[in-house]
Amino acid sequence: MRTSFIRAAMAVALASSASASTGAADYRARLPQDEVIYFVLPDRFENGDPSNDRGGLSGDRLATGFDPTHKGFYHGGDIKGLIDRLDYIEGLGATALWVAPIFKNKAVQGPPGQESAGYHGYWITDFTQVDPHFGTNEEFKALVDAVHARGMKFYMDIVANHTADVIQLAECAGQNDCPYRSIADYPYQRRGGVEGKPINPGFIGEQDGSAANFAKLTDPNYAYTVKVPAAEKDVKRPAWLNDPIYYHNRGDSTFRGESSTMGDFVGLDDIFTENPRVIDGMIEIYGGWIDKYRVDGFRIDTAQHVNPEFWQKFVPAMLTRAKANGIPNFHIFGEVATGEMDPAHTAVNTRVDKLPSVLDFSFTRAAVDVVSGTAGTDELAKLFRADPLYEGGAEAALELPTFLGNHDAGRFPILLKHFVPKADNAELLRRDQLGHAMLLTLRGVPTIYSGDEQGFVGKGGDQDSRQDMFASKVATYNEDALLGTGATTAQANFDPDHPLYREIAELAKIRTTHSALTRGLQVIRYASDKPGLFAVSRFEPGTGREMLLLFNTSTEPLKQNVRVETRSTEFETLAGTCPLKAQAPGSVAIELPGFGYAVCNAR
Repeated sequence: MRTSFIRAAMAVALASSASASTGAADYRARLPQDEVIYFVLPDRFENGDPSNDRGGLSGDRLATGFDPTHKGFYHGGDIKGLIDRLDYIEGLGATALWVAPIFKNKAVQGPPGQESAGYHGYWITDFTQVDPHFGTNEEFKALVDAVHARGMKFYMDIVANHTADVIQLAECAGQNDCPYRSIADYPYQRRGGVEGKPINPGFIGEQDGSAANFAKLTDPNYAYTVKVPAAEKDVKRPAWLNDPIYYHNRGDSTFRGESSTMGDFVGLDDIFTENPRVIDGMIEIYGGWIDKYRVDGFRIDTAQHVNPEFWQKFVPAMLTRAKANGIPNFHIFGEVATGEMDPAHTAVNTRVDKLPSVLDFSFTRAAVDVVSGTAGTDELAKLFRADPLYEGGAEAALELPTFLGNHDAGRFPILLKHFVPKADNAELLRRDQLGHAMLLTLRGVPTIYSGDEQGFVGKGGDQDSRQDMFASKVATYNEDALLGTGATTAQANFDPDHPLYREIAELAKIRTTHSALTRGLQVIRYASDKPGLFAVSRFEPGTGREMLLLFNTSTEPLKQNVRVETRSTEFETLAGTCPLKAQAPGSVAIELPGFGYAVCNAR
């Protein structure tokens, strides 16, 4: 939505006395919910140094991982490219930068004919070194320092669940998958099943987390015969990660039951996170990154596939380490992926695992359903009504990073298009803008995936959602016309005049300069079982000043009365068109165009 509110809104926002924003000198004082997060895959963002495109390796793409024409290989983006584009990121209104894992990865893996590269960062071999495809540890420090110099925060993406696929299970040789073998059928104390040869005498099992118990676990061949190729016996760092005893070695996860935390995630070596040596080792690895680089938070990959007891020890250790480094508001949020609108699924990881926060996948599902018109606006009301399920209740829910689409499931426009297949790009743009208005004003920490602000669409799924921001050579990426401009990814897309970029920037400024939108609790004013009005009030901490948020998810304009606080008698318009005055104590008459929204601040 492009309206005449912009100049007035910016003036009001900049003058607001309720600012939650702070300058470069005191950015550490900001709470997690004060941020607007921008997420990038460094390989797909900007190529600042072509000399590192092959990561110091030689040979074809199966050796170096580099093939800028293939969506599953390295394209050349790097840390220097990120530094070069910080003006662009800051101009969008982002206050925190979340970067996909930068650790050294196995360059290429996968069965013959199905190989792809570790460009995404989630196939780690060395947890102590930046991947040479991205740059050096020194360049990473320069990036974090440059981010901090702008008063922004830096969030690392970390992995504790698995490493790259190095360990081979002999019985599965030549197969594309390796069936999970359960503890009931293949106990730790029997080689090859319940009738097998006794091994690991005295080992009680993973439920006893003592070092004395795990000292008795010496043979990893309880479920499968473990093999490590000679060329990869010493490839992992720290060196203790090369020992197969520190992995579950039970075959591929089915993502159900015990296999969810003990099976290999799509073949990746699943770390035995119950082992106290592993717990201490991971604390030392990631605590070291805090000590050396003073980052401001961790996004935890595949968090739900690690046993809760690990997080119960790891999280307090990281928070303590951060505070010792002068980082009082270290933000930890786990990936607890779900395709359903099921807040109980994610909330349990804050209750049981004691993760401080999690990515709000349920918000994504609700936003897609509501903005596409597939569901009534009461689906959002149901989502927010479940906020007390999180450890810490509704206030803790303010810290949940919210997002519209991501690098795994697909971008917001393609998720919408699944439900409105006849919508043209002009309609998709309007729906997309409505979704971003919700993202940037409702509770949670808005998270923008790089490219969303340039109208990237994609085709869904992981590799198809990881388009290049710099000029792409991938034919399937370049087929798509971008929302808002009709351009493609064949040219670089860092346009600050793109309608989505401008709108996100304007809403981000309104958000970060009004504490009602960062720290304010919210009350649902209106929702229904049909597309149409969704109305929410958020309240400025301390003063109780009301911010009225209005969204129309239908194609048709609407007129309606909405309840407000009786003391909210006049409103100033920050976005859209707002009622100037209450028509009666506690009631305002509102009007919205199809797919319209408004942000109204009570005087």
